[in-house]
Amino acid sequence: MSKVAVVYWSGTGNTEIMAQKVFDGAKAAGAEAEIYQAADFSPEMMDRFDAIAFGCPSMGNEQLEESEFEPMFTACEPRLAGKKIALFGSYGWGDGEWMRNWDENCRAAGAVMACDFVICNESPDADAEAACEAMGRALA
Repeated sequence: MSKVAVVYWSGTGNTEIMAQKVFDGAKAAGAEAEIYQAADFSPEMMDRFDAIAFGCPSMGNEQLEESEFEPMFTACEPRLAGKKIALFGSYGWGDGEWMRNWDENCRAAGAVMACDFVICNESPDADAEAACEAMGRALA
């Protein structure tokens, strides 16, 4: 049985909904899954999991949330090499540049992407929720 972590930050609740769907998908696929808010996750915890989904909305000028998520993720980056991960998040404006950049950075760090990232504008619709559940299954 694989162990999957879902780690996220959410300001409006949209990314939290996505995180729950990723978690649900991993559990449904038989994984031992745990869900964490960014402030409760540390780089040392990465070794406990076979796969990790990271979720963060676009903030400011299409960037990761700077006070909690980005510092946590930056600390985790050296441990991405060879780790199976997936990325998700919501945005309110722009075209998803923050997610494309984030995905590129993870690949450059040697992460093994379990599937394509999932983004949605504002609150996730049924398609985005289904994509998040599929992400959880891919991580499992």
